[in-house]
Amino acid sequence: MIVGRLLASAPEAHVLVVDDGSPDGTGELADSLAASDERVHVEHRSGKLGLGAAYVFGFGWGLERGYEVLVEMDADGSHPPETLPAMLARVTSSAPDAPALAIGSRWVPGGSVVNWPLSRQLLSRGGNTYARLALGLQLRDVTAGFRAYRAESVRAMDLQGVDSKGYCFQVDMTLRVLDQGARVVEVPIEFREREAGESKMSQAIVVEAMLRVTQWGLQRRAARLVRLVSR
Repeated sequence: MIVGRLLASAPEAHVLVVDDGSPDGTGELADSLAASDERVHVEHRSGKLGLGAAYVFGFGWGLERGYEVLVEMDADGSHPPETLPAMLARVTSSAPDAPALAIGSRWVPGGSVVNWPLSRQLLSRGGNTYARLALGLQLRDVTAGFRAYRAESVRAMDLQGVDSKGYCFQVDMTLRVLDQGARVVEVPIEFREREAGESKMSQAIVVEAMLRVTQWGLQRRAARLVRLVSR
């Protein structure tokens, strides 16, 4: 069970499960875990409000309770919780150049994917390459969903202004961290095809991501041009 692996890897962590009315019994299982371990918390929401909305809700929940680091990860076994200590070490470092965000990356040296269909690998690599070129980023896996944020960085954002619903939510959040002048680092992970459930990937999610990344890229180029002209 992913929650058990997570708490074994980071015993000091607390886990929030956001259940949007999942029909597969996820909510009931999470409730039973919460009843037996005070580190596990569950929030039930009615309706499918989207991936981005669930993350925004979770971040807000964590900020209200004063956590210093906010982590997001999938609960289907694709993200290895054993890598979390390395990610936490980066964002909790006292070094002056410590990053505000550590991304569990599939596509940096040392990262890998296991049992993932070639079509999904091509889609992920292609999407990341497009985002990197359109936005002028150096990151290799800007769409990754395994992340550790310094809470102070998230607190400085206008979370209610984050309206990306699909996987471009990850790109949106990355840009917001970078626009604060903060560092983002990538920690290699072994990403495994989900152990349970079905992918939320859809044509609508892909279209949203392409349109928004293109829009953000044009806006950032226009802003740079304005700065050059005003010098």
